[in-house]
Amino acid sequence: MAKKEFVEQITSQEENFSQWYTDVVRKTDMVDYSLVKGCMVIKPYGYGVWELIQHELDSRFKATGHKNAYFPLLIPESLLMKEAEHVEGFAPEVAWVTQGGTEPLQERLAIRPTSETIICSMYSNWVQSYRDLPVLMNQWCNVLRWEKTTRPFLRTSEFLWQEGHTVHATEEEAVEETERMINVYREFAENVLAIPVIVGNKSEKEKFAGAVRTYTIEAMMHDGRALQMGTSHFLGQNFAKSYDIKYLSKEGRQEYVWQTSWGVSTRLIGGLIMVHGDDRGLKLPPKVAPTQVMIIPIAAHKGGVTEKAHEIRDMLLDKGLRVEVDERDQSTGWKFNDCEMKGIPLRIEIGPKDIEAGHVVTVRRDNFEKKTVEWNDIASEVPSLLDDIQKNMLEMAREHMEERIFEVSDYGEFKKVMEDTSGFVRVPWCNETECELEIKADTGATSRCMLTEEETHIPEGTKCIHCGKPAKKIMYFAKAY
Repeated sequence: MAKKEFVEQITSQEENFSQWYTDVVRKTDMVDYSLVKGCMVIKPYGYGVWELIQHELDSRFKATGHKNAYFPLLIPESLLMKEAEHVEGFAPEVAWVTQGGTEPLQERLAIRPTSETIICSMYSNWVQSYRDLPVLMNQWCNVLRWEKTTRPFLRTSEFLWQEGHTVHATEEEAVEETERMINVYREFAENVLAIPVIVGNKSEKEKFAGAVRTYTIEAMMHDGRALQMGTSHFLGQNFAKSYDIKYLSKEGRQEYVWQTSWGVSTRLIGGLIMVHGDDRGLKLPPKVAPTQVMIIPIAAHKGGVTEKAHEIRDMLLDKGLRVEVDERDQSTGWKFNDCEMKGIPLRIEIGPKDIEAGHVVTVRRDNFEKKTVEWNDIASEVPSLLDDIQKNMLEMAREHMEERIFEVSDYGEFKKVMEDTSGFVRVPWCNETECELEIKADTGATSRCMLTEEETHIPEGTKCIHCGKPAKKIMYFAKAY
């Protein structure tokens, strides 16, 4: 059988970033479109990334005292309607089940857009005394939101996520939990995904429906647009009062509990692609790469080459690395291209001349640097290279983000950044929704996050960048996905 030539092309980022993204997620075999509008099929390579994300996050959740549980997919309409602000925020996206088998249902069932309502209905039964608190739970599941415009990983009608839900005796404990979890997300994004983020609060308009306050981590994509990577919500007592979640305090009084919720989703994979990818395809950080090292035998038909490749693989598997040998019936050049397109962090090349010389050649995906590694050094050198790739990818992404954070002195400069450059614009702002909506209508930029009072000081007399009223917050604005 004739070998198939490697002819797959990826649109340049500069030419059309949106098409580049679509090309990458399809041609790297991460997803496929399904017969259900707005829903994606996550193929094994894409799901492999999600499994590693799950593993890393789950270990962090358990280290902070949380336990996993599972709640129903279907939520009775009467239950969903109990928290008015929450319902209003999600109403346009809710999908309803109206018939079971051949019989119409007496009450519509919502397919969960999020689980606060169904979980709160159970907490009202489980929490009776201060001895039952705190409750620290997390759920890994799917949700459904009827999206009008979809794009794989970034915005689909059905997606996978985790949602943490906790219950506390005091406001202080709940606020501490909310802040703890947004910092868990920040550390994970930077140290695992190699994505630098800005941490802050959402505006009143952009906060989670039903929350008192929403914390967010915001990342910058390669094209200068922002992506919300994760959120943590201080729910106060809003849901507790709607669902009658009370506990008997040590003093013998009935008190409403204080709650939080927090979550990230498969959108993180979209962020990975858009932060690190280039015109050759994916560029995966080693910590979430399904294959960290690909060994490519050169002249594999010659005696001893494949055997040596397997020997290296076994050596690295013993070090706890995720390693494969590419033995497909394709040309060496095709395999090199495929390895680069799939973003595999490190490639090892071994052929007859390498065996004779007692070394291998390594090629990094982050900077394409080649290095000759002696046979006896492979077991120690390869993990070291992977660590360096992980660190370098974070540094590269941080440098890119910092180059595109702008502080401007007037609204004209603000508009020019949004028209010509894209990026985060850090400005004084009045903290009023009307002003926020006017900025969005005028420039397409949305508020991403505002720094807390502890992080910044606004000099007296500072004016809002848009309306000229006294500034109350420092806000990051950007065009966003």
